[in-house]
Amino acid sequence: MAGQKVLLLVGATSDIGHAVAMRYAREDWRILLTARDPARAQRNADDLAARTGADVTMFSLDILALDTLATFVDALPVLPDTVVCVVGELGDQTRAQADPEHAGLVMATNYVGPSLLLGILAERFAQRGHGSIAGVSSVAGDRGRSSNYVYGSAKAGFSSFLSGLRNRLARSGVRVVTVKPGFVRTRMTRSMKLPPILTANPSEVAGAIYEATERATADIIYVRRIWRLVMAVICTIPEPVFKRLRL
Repeated sequence: MAGQKVLLLVGATSDIGHAVAMRYAREDWRILLTARDPARAQRNADDLAARTGADVTMFSLDILALDTLATFVDALPVLPDTVVCVVGELGDQTRAQADPEHAGLVMATNYVGPSLLLGILAERFAQRGHGSIAGVSSVAGDRGRSSNYVYGSAKAGFSSFLSGLRNRLARSGVRVVTVKPGFVRTRMTRSMKLPPILTANPSEVAGAIYEATERATADIIYVRRIWRLVMAVICTIPEPVFKRLRL
């Protein structure tokens, strides 16, 4: 359809990714989905097309294959209006402490790959003169804690990258949004006891991303606003006290 906006969703197998794609599709966007394993993500693509009637196309993309990222962007049928990256790897903190390869995977998946891909797209958007970028980071990146500092450090790096990108492109017509969902009720967290007041659902995250990219509601989004207060408190705890806490 002429004039139809295009979303590139990076991370189509996740619950958050599916919800984001669904939100944009319901607003009559054309949807480009990516996944490392397209066959696994095809069910989400089929569901999306069936429920919304959207034009949905699936692409294979390995965010860790760094030498393929520019080629992937150049091969897209159209430069998207908005890209949303929801790729992430929580990993296992205990394993990461003793296994550098696992720690490296967590860091690369949450920071290196997404940052480089969004950087490439940002350059294309800046040349065109408009576009929106949303990267899903985490409250875990606001301060390193013993329970998840490998994951948190990667998300901190990603947040910092998005902040610098936003600052550099502020006058270019390109919008850059950092999304910090906090706890999210997904298949991965279904068995966990999460505090309801701090726990969003995927559709909430999707709605917040859509509003931020399309309505310019905020540059940094804490999907549940209480997380801004929680993390502000955690970040102001003096280091001598902080070292005695188990967070």
